[in-house]
Amino acid sequence: MHKSASTPQEQPQETLSSPRGFTIGLPACDNPSERRFPITPEAAAALTERGFRIKMQENAAVHINYTDNQYLRAGVSVTTREEALRCDIVIHLASPDISDVRHLRKGAMLLTLMRSVNQRPEIVQELLKRHIITIAIDLIEDSRGCTPFADILAEIDGRASIAIASSLLADSTRGKGILLGGVAGIIPCETLIIGSGIAACAAARSSMGLGATVRMYDNDVYSLRRASQELGPWVISSTLHPHTVENALRSADVVVVTPTREPFSVERELITVMKRGAIAFDLASDCGSAFPSMRSVDLADATALPASATSPERLCFINAGCAVARTAAMALSNTFLTLMSSIVTCEGVNNALKLLPGMQKATLTFFGRIVNPKTAKATGMRNVDISIYLTLS
Repeated sequence: MHKSASTPQEQPQETLSSPRGFTIGLPACDNPSERRFPITPEAAAALTERGFRIKMQENAAVHINYTDNQYLRAGVSVTTREEALRCDIVIHLASPDISDVRHLRKGAMLLTLMRSVNQRPEIVQELLKRHIITIAIDLIEDSRGCTPFADILAEIDGRASIAIASSLLADSTRGKGILLGGVAGIIPCETLIIGSGIAACAAARSSMGLGATVRMYDNDVYSLRRASQELGPWVISSTLHPHTVENALRSADVVVVTPTREPFSVERELITVMKRGAIAFDLASDCGSAFPSMRSVDLADATALPASATSPERLCFINAGCAVARTAAMALSNTFLTLMSSIVTCEGVNNALKLLPGMQKATLTFFGRIVNPKTAKATGMRNVDISIYLTLS
């Protein structure tokens, strides 16, 4: 062989190690107050490429206008409800029924919203019997201490409330037939926002973008200062002084109550001073407790919208984010992709709980024990520190 001829050498070949075949179950949500769905077909395809196997109940994504065929093309198996519930990880945003919990595989992980579980103590009892690891996604924190699921849902709620309010005001049948922002020579509408968190800032930003006058009230001065710096001088901010709140309610066309440090409610005597046809949103609860004397209208049910918003009856709209369920699904999908990647990186659920403090804080039940103080209080039971069990496991 000639000296200049090269001899073939073995070269390292990069290989892709796939995770253990975790299965993700996506049962349909039968709760009329929850239309949001956690995973879009695009996100499902990305999860499938990463080694997950996804099983979805037939027609589960109908509320976000995706068909079963779109999920099938993304590698999802369309199955029965029972088979979707028997997966390693089940995502169900609303509170599952007791019959659904009994179909969960023992030791499986249930990803849901905290209020969905805490409102039904009998569900918690069944989750304990099945040794289910229940995690409230709205409590999950990232490495910076932020709550990505709760924050994105709050932002959607805030923006959706103003979009719906603008539509209702402009509707000549169900509203006044007026523009939220007005035009040249016409005074714009006023939006009163209680709170200064993410939902409040999102509502303020959307309202300002449409040209409305925005007033923001909160007793947390530091949060109010941050919101004012973020939104600019066009937002009129104030503490929740009774006299100033009453004056703001008299002139407001849209009232949006968002979460505050101390729960806020507009009592009956204040509601009587509001304009006829003023539109109220409760983003702080799912039952309309911010306006206790008003009839709640659940926006998760499109048929619940009244024939006329100018009727003498006062209305409070709840579940604004469910009215834009597809947007919520796309936002949730992005966050779930990050969460599932973390679980794979940690090589399993138990390791993820050990290595990710943000998931520990979001755990409600763990192998037959309540490990969240609020869940324990709601059920009248004692909670145990999850770190004890993680250390021993």
